Amino acid sequence: MAGLSRPESEGCRELLGLLDDDDIAALCDTVTSRLVQPDGRQDAIRAILAYSQSVEELLRRKKVHRDTIFKYLASQGVIIPPATEKHNLIQHAKDYWKRQLQLKLKDTPEPVKTSQDIRLFQQQEKEDKKAEKVDFRQLGEEFCHWFFELLNSQNPFLGPPQDEWGPQHFWHDVKLRFYYKTSEQKVIDYHGAEIVSLRLLSLVKEEYLFLSPNLDSRGLKCASSPHGLVMVGVAGTVHRGDTCLGIFEQIFGLIRCPFVENTWKIKFINLRIIGEASLAPGTLMKPAITFEQSDLEAFYSISLSGTKSMT
Repeated sequence: MAGLSRPESEGCRELLGLLDDDDIAALCDTVTSRLVQPDGRQDAIRAILAYSQSVEELLRRKKVHRDTIFKYLASQGVIIPPATEKHNLIQHAKDYWKRQLQLKLKDTPEPVKTSQDIRLFQQQEKEDKKAEKVDFRQLGEEFCHWFFELLNSQNPFLGPPQDEWGPQHFWHDVKLRFYYKTSEQKVIDYHGAEIVSLRLLSLVKEEYLFLSPNLDSRGLKCASSPHGLVMVGVAGTVHRGDTCLGIFEQIFGLIRCPFVENTWKIKFINLRIIGEASLAPGTLMKPAITFEQSDLEAFYSISLSGTKSMT
């Protein structure tokens, strides 16, 4: 990770200034893994900024409250609806700091380009175009961080939820196919944002499960269709308290919302949970998604017809 840009660092410094001393101290301990002992509040803020790998990682921390980000944006003249969720506020902050950086670059006199500069620029353009093709991988990783943190935070054993869970995260005709193999084996389909939202919520709120995704290259696979649908496949382990109960594999279909900037909603989910007793020896060591990228690319047309399951 490259760390924070100058506008991000300056903006986060102002934002952190809105937190109280206890939250700053706790945040410093978390970010630095208690390896840094700051000498006062400002020293703690400097350590937080220095050791944060990205602005998103910092703003996602529980001690950086949704209301704090909202107040900071309001102080900068960024007007946003008060009910905006935390992950959207983070995106607004990132966009604001990106604009600040662009304004500074615009005000900086442009040096005269040599032929070598032009060649480097052309090479960078080619590399940027290549990077554009794999942006959905980063999207998938950020989505999984957001989704599982939000869902797991609804578990009553983990304290108050970090944000509001509900049907607003799904398209109204979302489909959930839930396959589980524990003491029994069953496949159940759920339809509609309200029903799908409540079924997923019940996993953590009533069954007290905790889903821990494996976001390395074997546990996370992403692909996109020509129509703009992004598919995210993720594997992980399932826990209740101190007990690991088994593994899960989950495929999401995401579609960008055309009415809200930088917002994606869930179009379909296939969720597979397998109890430890049903697993081959050693499977729990490193949960991996068993689908290949080509399977994900073909999944869009097949899943909508309902002819393919995760079994």
